[in-house]
Amino acid sequence: MVFPEEKKVTDQPEGSVAAQESMAHVRIDGEELILKGKKNTEEEFASSSLAPADSLWTTDATSSVRLRMEEGCPDEPITVHQMFQASVEKYGHMHALASKKNNKWEKITFIEYYQFCWTAARSFIKLGLERFHGVAILGFNSAEWFFSAVGAIMAGGIMTGIYATNSPEACQYVANDSKANIVVVEDQKQLDKILQIRDRLPHLKAIVQYSGQLQQKISNLYSWEEFMDLGLDVPEKQLEDIISSQRANQCCVLIYTSGTTGNPKGVMLSHDNITWTASHASMVGEVQPADTKQESLVSYLPLSHIAAQIYDLWTGIMFGELVYFAQPDALKGSLVNTLREVCPTSHMGVPRVWEKMMEKIKQGISQCGYVKKKLVTWAMSVSLEANQKYELKDDEKPFLFSLADSLVLQRLRAELGLSCCQKFFSGAAPIGSETVQFFLGLNIRLYEAYGMSESTGPHFMSGPKAYKLPSCGKVVPGCRYKMSNVDSEGTGEICFWGRNIFMGFLNMEDKTREALDEDGWLHSGDLGKIDEEGFLYITGRMKELIITAGGENVPPVPIEEAVKKELPIISNAMLIGDKRKFLSMLLTLKCCVDTETMEPTEELSVEAVEFCRQLGSQATKVSDIIEGKDKDVYQAIQKGISRVNSAATSHAQRIQKWTIVRKDFSVSGGELGPTMKLHRPVVLKMYHEVIESLYQE
Repeated sequence: MVFPEEKKVTDQPEGSVAAQESMAHVRIDGEELILKGKKNTEEEFASSSLAPADSLWTTDATSSVRLRMEEGCPDEPITVHQMFQASVEKYGHMHALASKKNNKWEKITFIEYYQFCWTAARSFIKLGLERFHGVAILGFNSAEWFFSAVGAIMAGGIMTGIYATNSPEACQYVANDSKANIVVVEDQKQLDKILQIRDRLPHLKAIVQYSGQLQQKISNLYSWEEFMDLGLDVPEKQLEDIISSQRANQCCVLIYTSGTTGNPKGVMLSHDNITWTASHASMVGEVQPADTKQESLVSYLPLSHIAAQIYDLWTGIMFGELVYFAQPDALKGSLVNTLREVCPTSHMGVPRVWEKMMEKIKQGISQCGYVKKKLVTWAMSVSLEANQKYELKDDEKPFLFSLADSLVLQRLRAELGLSCCQKFFSGAAPIGSETVQFFLGLNIRLYEAYGMSESTGPHFMSGPKAYKLPSCGKVVPGCRYKMSNVDSEGTGEICFWGRNIFMGFLNMEDKTREALDEDGWLHSGDLGKIDEEGFLYITGRMKELIITAGGENVPPVPIEEAVKKELPIISNAMLIGDKRKFLSMLLTLKCCVDTETMEPTEELSVEAVEFCRQLGSQATKVSDIIEGKDKDVYQAIQKGISRVNSAATSHAQRIQKWTIVRKDFSVSGGELGPTMKLHRPVVLKMYHEVIESLYQE
């Protein structure tokens, strides 16, 4: 077969396909595709009847569900393919994806993006992908990750991401549970995990590696180039027939929740869950469609998590965004470099990412000279005050604020690569008030989103016109909520309803019935209250709620956040006290992280060392402080905890004992999940003896 486009990379203009090293052997029929696409889109929309369904939920990946269609969200249900086709028609010649190869950004258009997905779909069919079976993707964010995800859905499979940090056993559970016919891996490191467990994957037919050279020849293992050539003899009509058989109320994506107890649950999401949410959730954040003003963003958070998948992949297609892929070591320190190069218009981080940025800036400020430090402190205090006083973005702020912003704050934002950024989002876990206020001091408003994998991501969102601290914003238009079992203070369990509500947990009927009540409302397990304007305030998680031996209900998060705010040396704080006579707390100290392993080290962070110096302590390591070695630091921590206790609503909510553990919590250690959420059951088990010692008479 002849590939006329195949030339040397240097001969190609930016955005050409042959410029993509791993994509050299692909035909591009962009123009023909558009013409064919227009006809197909009209036909598909006309014939996009839903599959028969009599229930709002199912636990069978091959089944369909009734959609929660009502006056508030009457939009025509569409499949992922229909959404992509519509975007190609609108944004076809605009750039869609950018990857850094040989130190240069190489971009492809939406037409090319669609064609790569189409080619990947044909290759999946060639490899024997069965209808409603899985394609599991294990690796860091890349164009190939996106092609595999969309191609798998086009070919009639179900796409599921696997966290790159997963152990071989955790990979085996997800790949087996999703009946994965094909596993797509990033490199040799991830391939090794699958090779260890492939004998326990009865549905596995092939493995595809998308980055790096294959280091061994194994049957049914393909390089990305080999894979993309595989399906060239699969008739176009075969793929077209599979696509036209797809219905919006059928499953196309599996998101596995990180199981802190027992196995993770496979959250089944329908085409309509994906396409409806991609369209509606971004409206609150005022994301612009590309024909108005193209948004750009950097993709770096795990795509196996719903937050990054909706934000980077699906919203990117829906609104015609330009997605730049960060380097695999983004969270080890290279993210800021990428942001500086790219200058995105929109950026999302989990709270820990924003905290790391905050720590980096604080470190920079601490190393400034006296005058510069004073100037930065003044500018940030002016910005914080103005942003707290004028909550709506369009409110006119005083001249002093404009002066502080132009003289100082713009430069600080540029240091982070956020000089062109208009929208800043935080999701996946609750963000601390200290972090929010710090960024307000930089004139950066963090718009918090609140939702779950089971609600396809955000159900409540903050945005330019829905912003009120410390709330998570208002319900996404078209979605509904209700509060269940409301107490005298107006706090109750938050329940969700809308087109974004999942189909059910794969093969887990009991868990599905626990999550969805008889009327189809999703019970979040989170406690909160709604004010008179419709803003939501999260007060805690029902499962996390500590019930002391005396029957007192204690939400741990506000107390933990208060301790961290009082004591800048503290990295993590976990409240203990369920079925106990009193509350105690485990503390970890802020320390440096090994950039290779991402393991916390013994060395205290710059902020922690500075805290010690202000007390007259010379400590530089965790071991210098723990076990009562540093009296000054212990005394300062006790004073901070006493200040938190003085604000407690009752005696039962006071911390009576505390201890510092030797090592900070981390993802690799198991205490934190992939999005940096605290895994409380894991910590309770790991530090069982330490905790018991706190309660010995």
